[in-house]
Amino acid sequence: MIKKNFFLVSIVLFLLSCGENAVDSEIYVKDIAALNAAIAQAGPGDDIVMANGDWKDVEIRFKGFGNEKHPISLRAETPGKVRITGKSDLKLGGEYLVVSGLYFTEGASPSGAVIEFAINKDSLANHARVTNCVILDYNKAQRNQTDLWVQLKGRHNEVDHCYIAGKSNRGPTIRVDLEGNKSIKNYHKITNNYFGPRPPKGGPSAETIQLGNSFTSMAPSYTLVADNFFDRCNGEVEVISSKSNFNEFRNNVFYKSEGSLVTRHGNYCIVDGNYFIGDSHSEQIGGIRLIGTGHWVTNNYFYNLKGKVFRSPLAVMNGIPKSPLNRYIQVTDVVVAHNSWINCTSPWQFGVGSNVDQKDVLPASEIRSERPIRTIVANNLIYNEEQDQYPIIAHDSLDGISFKNNFINNQKGDFEHDEVFSQKDFTLSILEDNILIPSNEVSSFEVYQGFEFEQITADIFGSSRKATNSIGAISGTPAVKPNLADVSKYGPDWYPVKSTEKEESKIHSVKTVASLEKAIQEAENGDEIVLTAERYALESSLKIDKKLTIRSADGAEKVLIQFTGASKVPAFEMHPKGELTLQGIHLKGTKREYAFAPLKANMSSRYNLTVLDSEITDFDYVLKAYKYSFSEYIKFKSTLIKNCTNGLELSEETDDRGEYNAENLWVEHCKFENINKNVIDYYRGGYDESTVGGNLIVTHSTFAQCGAQEENGILLNTYGIINVHLSENVFQDNPVKLVARLWGAKNNTYANNEIKNSGALIVQENLPLKLLY
Repeated sequence: MIKKNFFLVSIVLFLLSCGENAVDSEIYVKDIAALNAAIAQAGPGDDIVMANGDWKDVEIRFKGFGNEKHPISLRAETPGKVRITGKSDLKLGGEYLVVSGLYFTEGASPSGAVIEFAINKDSLANHARVTNCVILDYNKAQRNQTDLWVQLKGRHNEVDHCYIAGKSNRGPTIRVDLEGNKSIKNYHKITNNYFGPRPPKGGPSAETIQLGNSFTSMAPSYTLVADNFFDRCNGEVEVISSKSNFNEFRNNVFYKSEGSLVTRHGNYCIVDGNYFIGDSHSEQIGGIRLIGTGHWVTNNYFYNLKGKVFRSPLAVMNGIPKSPLNRYIQVTDVVVAHNSWINCTSPWQFGVGSNVDQKDVLPASEIRSERPIRTIVANNLIYNEEQDQYPIIAHDSLDGISFKNNFINNQKGDFEHDEVFSQKDFTLSILEDNILIPSNEVSSFEVYQGFEFEQITADIFGSSRKATNSIGAISGTPAVKPNLADVSKYGPDWYPVKSTEKEESKIHSVKTVASLEKAIQEAENGDEIVLTAERYALESSLKIDKKLTIRSADGAEKVLIQFTGASKVPAFEMHPKGELTLQGIHLKGTKREYAFAPLKANMSSRYNLTVLDSEITDFDYVLKAYKYSFSEYIKFKSTLIKNCTNGLELSEETDDRGEYNAENLWVEHCKFENINKNVIDYYRGGYDESTVGGNLIVTHSTFAQCGAQEENGILLNTYGIINVHLSENVFQDNPVKLVARLWGAKNNTYANNEIKNSGALIVQENLPLKLLY
């Protein structure tokens, strides 16, 4: 009996030993059928290898159960050589799975996500990892079609060392879902990734990372976002939107990203050791925006940020009394300590979003009147090379905030609320590009010891604060430079981050329409096409799907392009990623065509248009935008626009969801003559106060005999556009009621315009807009 029991115990121990020490096996597969079979049979330690090549229209369902020591691996034969293309996606379910080396490109997901850590609601992934992968330009056909590129569910999952760039359609790039007990307290990790450029979408729902949603925002997530590089992630006002509790954001670099890290919903976030690097040419690059309770914001470095209000370097918002989950909870019990702002414009803004003055036109549920309370702002450092008139802006009372031992060098310039700071004369030195460190004088500034401040044990470089604690994010010169410009620390080891520096362009000289069409087809991105003849008779559209300049050979003489295409067909048809600069051209139609227009459908990415020193005459529309098309910028400069039925029409986003057809529209030193209607028609509908576009600048231009057929009697229609500036223009003999109706509550301004026999230019403080929430 004893021998029998001993034998049984031995068998059990042997089987357990096999489970712990599974023999790894490599399974090589060449097609989806073989892959599915390998997945179905895989066990702990198995290594499934996908053959190099294009895997088109594959729906990979990677389900398996590895263990901590022996996960199941799905990897590329050679990292980057397995291209997932067409209508393809990847879903993971089970335990201890690892995916590596895949390259998603030239396609779009057939489902709601490119990579999802769940196969269905009953099969979620836990302890799974996606690493060393790339997702590039893997967009749906139109920007209104929603998907996620990575959707995290389950618990203890990781996305690391990936390159993810180019998302242009609706939906966050990465989202953590917390629906159900299986996905809360998830402890996910998003680390060491390179988030490449995301172009503006023209409206909300274009975050790079979103952690939860409004209706699960009270759930604990414990997601870590650390050591990532965010490079020009310009999708919308929120680069990161935290909508759950107990998340941590550590040691990330936000490089020229036109948005902010936002604690949109949820509480108790840690934001520590991050770099926010701006650009003096952009007023859209932000820092941190705070909503909610219990956040600690420490050791962060802000440099050269010019963002305003919602995108200010530090924006602490007002809340809504008894706020619903999808609105703005009051800021309470927040700590902002040991941070540095260097050469930032109006870096501190408190009470952001206060809108009590709009209580007559908004429901009580939308009035943000609850200012921050029980909040400590201490041991922070601000330095300005030039005087800042408003280093702190209070949109409401500051009575709920305790300011302790904050120091500023404002070059002795006076400012309002100066009691918040101690003004000191200290200097900085350059550690490396974009990183300036304070001189030794700062070490003598008294440091405030607040409750639990002893837990701030290190500075932004990881140097200990115990021996030499100091004001600001930097406590002494680091032993090792951070080397922010070294992007090799992020993303896959096989995918080189491409330089954004402009390469030398090639010049193509063309004399005929045939050679022009051929040059456009064969040119490389960034090339120039020079027109050497005096006249080109064009009968069909020129398709622009890359960055091109088309210009006259003689800058003093305009080249005539006579377009005689079919009705409602554009001379220049703008395709996704098409960027056209037209210079020194007289583009002439026959009153039935369009000068410029995007595709009517399948505009998966933005287009851009610049017209310089040109003439546009005798068209039905100068520019006709279609629904779901989007341009990052449209610029007309030193150009005559004459004898056209319609001008610039960018008003097709009529769903009133905060979206619009162009991010930026600039008209400078132009002449508009005899444009019957839609001279400039630029529209954004819906009350979405976090949408900060579009942006319209009209300066030094003349409008004469325009608007005779305009139904609403307004020459320049700018309804709902957030930023409008009209200055130094002449409006003469335009048979309209109004030159423009500006939105007083937003950033709509005008100056030094001459108006003769053209109606009035009025300001309406509040516009009646549809609520989105």
